[in-house]
Parts: sequence; C-alpha cells; structure tokens
Amino acid sequence: MRLRVCGAGSSAQTQWDLPTNYAAGAFHTKNVVQFATDVDRATGGSLKIIVHPGGTMVKHAEIKRAVGDGKVAAGEVLISLAADEAPVYGLDSVPFLATGYDGARKLYDAQKPYLERQLAKEGLILLFSVPWPPQGVYAKREIKSIDDLKGLKFRTYNVMTKRIAELAGAQPTQIEVPDLPAAFASGRVDVMMTSASSGVQSKSEQYLTHYVDTQAWLPRNMVFANKAAFNRLSDMEKNAVTEAAKSAEDRGWKMSVEEMTVKTNELKNAGIVVLAPSPQLESGLARIGAVIAKEWAASAGADGVAMLDAYTK
Repeated sequence: MRLRVCGAGSSAQTQWDLPTNYAAGAFHTKNVVQFATDVDRATGGSLKIIVHPGGTMVKHAEIKRAVGDGKVAAGEVLISLAADEAPVYGLDSVPFLATGYDGARKLYDAQKPYLERQLAKEGLILLFSVPWPPQGVYAKREIKSIDDLKGLKFRTYNVMTKRIAELAGAQPTQIEVPDLPAAFASGRVDVMMTSASSGVQSKSEQYLTHYVDTQAWLPRNMVFANKAAFNRLSDMEKNAVTEAAKSAEDRGWKMSVEEMTVKTNELKNAGIVVLAPSPQLESGLARIGAVIAKEWAASAGADGVAMLDAYTK
C-alpha cells in the first residue's frame, strides 16, 4: 500500500494495490474493477484502488499472506484456498451441501459472522464475497460413475477438491486456472471439477471433450483488506469502501447467475458435450459429499455445528 502526497495545495491520496488470481476478462475481476471505480468516484479520487489481475503482482496462494503482512492493502482469493488454516474457510466448498444460488446465499449468511471473526483474528476485514457458478466434471470422455475416476489425475485447487479426488480413488494434482491448458496437454492432469466459467476461460475445448453439469457446490471468492490499512482511512473513505463493497456483492451474485447461463452455452457452442449427471454419478458424489461434510463438521467443532444448524434451520 502506498500513500502519495500530490502537488501543492492538493490533498493526500492513498493508493491500494489489490492483486487477484483471475484474468482481466473474468467476471469476478470485472466486478472488482467496478468496485475500485466506485470507490474512486465516491472519494473524489482520495482513495485509488489499483487491481492487478492474472496473478501478475502476487500469486494466488500468497495473496492472503501478502494482505495480512501489509505488503498490499487488499486482495481477492478463493476462500477455500485457506481451508487448511481454519475450517470456516472450507464451508462453501463442502460438496452437495448447497447446490443452487438460493442455497449458496443461505450458506453464506450462516458462515459470514464466523468468517468475519476469523479474518479479524488475522488482522483482516471482509469487504465482499461472490460465488462462482456451480461446479461440474470435465474430462476427455463421459464420466458415468465414481468408478470412472479411479486412477485418473484429478486437478485440485483446495482441501475439498483434494479430498474428493482421494475418496474417488483418483490422484490429486494441484493446478491453478492459468496453468490448466499446459497441464492437460502434457498429461499432468486428466479430469477436473470446476465451473463453466473456468472451462471457457481456460479454453477447455482444446484439450477436453465432456462436461457433466453436476452443480456440486458454489465456491466463493472473497475480497478483503488489511484491517490496519482500512482503519487509517478517513471516515468518508471507510464509508465509500463499505458502500461500494455492498454494491459489488449484490452485483457480483447477479453476474454469477448470468455467467453460468452464458458460459454453459459457450461450452456447447465450442464443441464440449454438456451432460446431466447419471444417477450412478450423482449417488456416488453424494456419498463422497456426506463423508466430507461429516469430516468438516468434526474439524470445525462447536462453530461448525452452529454454522450448519443456521444453514439447515
């Protein structure tokens, strides 16, 4: 984060760097850029937020720490990337717990107070959180059952996807979105579970043939800030950030729904075979989901029980 003093007679200007892993054209990034624009406008330019897309400034796995350490003032990450740090970060990626947007919103409402509390312990503050479209299975052939996944190199990007791979008898292989084309082309990975958005972004039609629309879960990104940096802002600037964040969250959820529809059609138009899951695959994934939900609840303790109770009531 940087504080710049402009020319004589002008007011001080604060600049925040906000790194994100996702490409400039990704809907999450577009939403974050609009958030930054709204803050700039609301503060009359006294707070500038510079968005750095595509992992160019800080790599995805390092963004949360960079914000915590104050190397950058804010950032965007996939929440579940930090699931090994605290169980609350993994809730939105428990498969088959919340499989639609209404369920995902209800789950977020149950998770949010605990998420904010955990971030506060780390000197961070939640600004807003937006889901990816539902997750499906991509492969070089139709996946009809869990047995079809055995032995395949399964792309993972967080604790939950790694556990799915393990329970399915596949080989977990961590690959970030920008590296997917090369990983599939070289045979480092055979199958992945991700959204229609990531499938289009990574040009999956060049190395895959099938997409099974399992709608397994809706993982969320979060945009967050260094609490000390936020506290240094003027009251006017804090209010501008908070209001812009509320707008970004509402806008982002709508963008996600639109993204799901548009990108699923783009997959079809690109030649990917889009299928509904077979009953055998659905039941197999549901069994895996039940195991993971039980494991998550055990790891999360009383807070985990409270979150699940708030979600299911």
